[in-house]
This record gives sequence, C-alpha cells and structure tokens, in this order.
Amino acid sequence: MSSDIPPPRIPQRAEVLVVGAGPGGSAAAAHAAAAGHDVVLLDAATFPRDKTCGDGLTPRAVAELDHLGFGHYLDDRPRLDGLALHGWGTAQQIRWPSGRFPSFGSAVSRVELDDEIRALAVARGAQMVQGAKAIDVSMRDGRIAEVVVDTADGVRSIAVRDVIVADGVRSGLGKVLGREWHRDTAYGVAARAYVRSGRADDNWMGSHLELRGPDGTLLPGYGWVFPLGGAGDNLLNVGVGALATAKRPAHMALRPILEHYARMVGDEWAIEGPPQRLTSALLPMGGAVTGVAGPNWMLIGDAAACVNPLNGEGIDYALESGRLAVEMLDETRRSPDHTTRWRDVLIGQYGLAFSAARRLAGVLTVPQAVPTLGRPGIRSAHLMSMVVRVMGNLITPDDADLVARAWRTAGRVSTRIDDRPPFR
Repeated sequence: MSSDIPPPRIPQRAEVLVVGAGPGGSAAAAHAAAAGHDVVLLDAATFPRDKTCGDGLTPRAVAELDHLGFGHYLDDRPRLDGLALHGWGTAQQIRWPSGRFPSFGSAVSRVELDDEIRALAVARGAQMVQGAKAIDVSMRDGRIAEVVVDTADGVRSIAVRDVIVADGVRSGLGKVLGREWHRDTAYGVAARAYVRSGRADDNWMGSHLELRGPDGTLLPGYGWVFPLGGAGDNLLNVGVGALATAKRPAHMALRPILEHYARMVGDEWAIEGPPQRLTSALLPMGGAVTGVAGPNWMLIGDAAACVNPLNGEGIDYALESGRLAVEMLDETRRSPDHTTRWRDVLIGQYGLAFSAARRLAGVLTVPQAVPTLGRPGIRSAHLMSMVVRVMGNLITPDDADLVARAWRTAGRVSTRIDDRPPFR
C-alpha cells in the first residue's frame, strides 16, 4: 500500500463481515445492507484493482444484476446476443437460448465492474475497508468470534456474528477455516489480455473451440474474444483457457499461446497492436472443494469453486451465491448453524450440473477427444445451441424441458459414480 494512503480504519465489530470485494462479495454486502444488516466489506486490495477474468457476463449474470437492482448499469455496455463459434473450418452464430433469463449478455472489465458493485454496497450502508487482509480467526464454541486482519498499521481484530468468505480462487481465509481444493476432477488454467479493436462494439462473443499453440499443436481448451464497447475504451478481452486434471495436468506456456491466438484472430476482429495487461490464473471448478461452511460462515463464488468446468465462467455464480448466502442469513434465527445447510444449498443449486460438466471436462482433457467431439458437433446449429445453454450456465433446477431433464439425469448418474461429489 502506498505510503501516502492512510491506513484503513478497522471497525471493532460487524454483524456481517464479507471478506473479498469481488462481484460475489460486493453483491452479498449490497444485499445484506439493503436487508438491514450491519455490514463490513473487507478486501486486501485498494480499489479500483484488476482481476484475471474474461469479463463476460452471461444472461444469468445479467439477471443477477437485475436482482441486485443494478441492471441499469449495463445500459451503455455491449448487448451481446450470443456466441460466434469457430472450429474445424466451420462457424456458427448461436443466440442465447430464450427462457427464464434475459436474451442477452454483456461484458465489463473487472477493474470497472468490481469497483461499481463495491460502490453500490457502500451506498446502501456497508462499511468498506480496503488494504486490509483477513489472515486468521479466533473461535469460541466452534464459531468465529473474531477475524484477525493485517493492515499497514498492524494487526487488528473484528468481532463478528456471521462471515461470508468471498476471497477468490486461493481463498486464504477459507484455508484457515478448513477449505480444501481437490484437483482429481477438472480444473482450469487461463490467461487474458486487452487489445484495441475496431469491433469493440460488436454484438457477439467470439469463441474458438479449436485452440492451437504456436507450433500447431491442438490443445485441450478454447479461445475467446469479448468486446467491451466504447464505454470500455474500445477494447476486446482476448483470452485462452485450458482444462486439466491431476492425472493430466496442463503443461502450457500461456503467454505465447495467447499472443499467437491474438494474431490468429487479429484481422477478423480488427485488432490494433499487441496484447496488453496479460495475466493468468488457476481455477478450481465444479464445486471441487470441501469445507464450504461452518456454524457462522459460508464460502461463496470462486472460494467455493462455483465455476463452470466447461468454460471457466464464474461471475454469474458469484453474484447468485452472494444473494443466496444473504437469504440464509435472514433465516439465522430459526437455524443458526450454516454448516450443512449452506453446503446443501450449493448442492441443490449446482451439484448435478457441476458433476456432469466436470466429468465431460475431464473427457476433453483426453488426447483427441476434442476433435472427435468438436468436429462433427460444431456443424450442427441445434447441438451447438444446447452446448451454449450448458456453457452459459442457463439450465436451472426449475427448468423442465427435455434438454434440462437430460442434463440433470446425466448429473444424477455422474454424482453416483463420483469419488467425491461437488462440495463434499
């Protein structure tokens, strides 16, 4: 933290302490403050700050911003009608499937989106503490009594009633509380960068299912191009992601692959100049964690591995799980122990889909599985529409159509043979 920035003022106590001010944590803080809770939102960073992300907002994420009362924020942002899919000499433009979610997605850089949702939480009454890292807890009768916070001015403690842990993929506080990430199922590695473009106002997300390295080797992953629009400084978010498992780890140099991919799509997307601000990340996916809750704490979003195993998308799950966690807080008086109830909520919302998706993702890490499935698949617009629905997190437990029922059936079969089902 810069020496000219005063140390953060640490409150002595909070009814609800939210650790992590990404989309999930800030949304949780905004919901909790609106519901009348005394909320402290804490983050180790000083905002605005960047995060490795594709920046894409699926229709499910758009719906969650509407739930938050923040949908108007997207009015001057790109309206993305669907995915422009490429691979094996074929291209398909697939619109987002109609249904319970809006018919469009969007894209906003995380530098801007996270800061705006954080500011919304503060406007609703949450107290923001920046530049302060939660490093430990003190317990009383199995519950968190205080969260220990490290700041530039020394170590402080915050007495708490409830804690929502939203500190991202590594989840330092989650580890302190017993969270464990299991890599025997599929996980992701990804890199993204920004480029200027004459197509930043395009209405489609680009997705290349046939991802190759600079030497032409086919890789178990995909590339993306998400337009951020004029309000996003006429930039594209360009990235590559790959799948891996403990048995088949991803040994990939992401920077040259991303730079090669940006050159490959350069003419098509009117890219101006080389990629900038390149960052990478490792992603737990599909609920591949245990220890997601305790008597008075809950893990949400990336901290709980709420990430789609087929594409690395997690903003919608982060926003949604933040809202669901606050709804559980409002039931605290009837049942004050979150340990099994929060895990059951995550299983009920995401368990079947995560199990099926990460099993399929594991198959895609097998050599030649991608071309075997992808080459004939991309030639069918109907099949690709189903793929977009799955990749866009657009099937919910309430959907009763044939595709949704088939996906849930696959999930039930998958969970029966899982060595470790999601969140367990």
